[in-house]
Amino acid sequence: MGIVPADNVWILVATAFVFLMTIPGLAAFYSGLSKGKSMLNTVVMVMVTFCTVSLLWIVYGYSLSFGSDIGGFIGSLEYIFLSGINPSDPAPSAENLYHYLFIFFQMTFAAITVALMAGAFVERIKFTAWILITILWATLVYFPVAHWIWGGGWLSNLGTLDFAGGLVVHETSGIAALVGAMVLGARRENIMKPANLPLVAIGAGLLWFGWFGFNGGSALGLNNVAVSAAFGTTIAALTGGLTWMFAEWILFKKPTTLGLLTGFIAGLATITPAAGFVDVFASVIIGFLGSVFCFIAVVYAKNKFKYDDSLDVFGVHGVGGILGTLLLAFLAKPSVGEVAGLLYGSSSQLLPQIIGILAVGIYTAVVTYVIFKVVNAFVGLRVSQEEEIQGVDEMIHGEKAYNEIL
Repeated sequence: MGIVPADNVWILVATAFVFLMTIPGLAAFYSGLSKGKSMLNTVVMVMVTFCTVSLLWIVYGYSLSFGSDIGGFIGSLEYIFLSGINPSDPAPSAENLYHYLFIFFQMTFAAITVALMAGAFVERIKFTAWILITILWATLVYFPVAHWIWGGGWLSNLGTLDFAGGLVVHETSGIAALVGAMVLGARRENIMKPANLPLVAIGAGLLWFGWFGFNGGSALGLNNVAVSAAFGTTIAALTGGLTWMFAEWILFKKPTTLGLLTGFIAGLATITPAAGFVDVFASVIIGFLGSVFCFIAVVYAKNKFKYDDSLDVFGVHGVGGILGTLLLAFLAKPSVGEVAGLLYGSSSQLLPQIIGILAVGIYTAVVTYVIFKVVNAFVGLRVSQEEEIQGVDEMIHGEKAYNEIL
């Protein structure tokens, strides 16, 4: 095929969009949801995670994820420190793109995945512990799972599909958030008390904007699949937001800003694995069902099972990613992504999707549990009671987000 300039322009723009999702998008979204005395710590957790994982990616993460397959489980170290790669080389996984650009694009996915799960642990985790968890989790969970599905590993060979990260990004971060939150224990002030809802709205808007690159860029070129994925992503998001808002309005008599924004993200997370395989009308269904199931997880399941996932990473990203991966097997339309789902006469995609969900979920849960236990044994996980009550911003960083604590 050769290098296609237009494709490279689009993927470079898409890479910038995904970067914007994390810095400042996710940082703004998560910090606005945090209490006023913990906002800066939340910002720093997200940004330091992005930086740390990006460095790991160029040292060995890309090689482990996209290097030559070893037993279906992991990539080789042929690209360690990006050795042997020239800026003019085409990417083995996308020959229309420069190799450096493909690496750059995939780097932003790795970085935001680890940053996403930080939302479950804010306001109570040691900063040192979080940095160690970031390094271990990216190495032992994200890089292998990315290889399984996108790098030619065993799930890819089985036929499991994940267009832009329902399994690789959202299920892994969501399951890790749930397991980590249970090991870490609940906050002493275990309530959602957003410090700045307008900041949350800005963050949600930046995340939605960035998702054009996240899903549209995953077509790896400027083509009809990119346009269809971006269009469907928008429709799923707005459907999810309206669904959540009306659900709150009907059940609790108040259509909240937070509910609308959370519904947007639920729709975005749920469409992600299916975006390049379904049409716009299926995107409405996916956005609606994603919002309903995530709403149940956040509003009811979380209270019933008493786990403290601070910013509902599992309830939105984990549940949405799993559901969207499953719905792909039902709603995939051959004229969009050359895959037929159950509604179009084929059940062949159902088993690979279920196996993918179970394998990624179980592996992530087990490895995350071990990582948290090991880090706890060496440096401890929790800040002190005094630090949590006073606020981690002032106690850890010596700063305050506001002159008066909210």
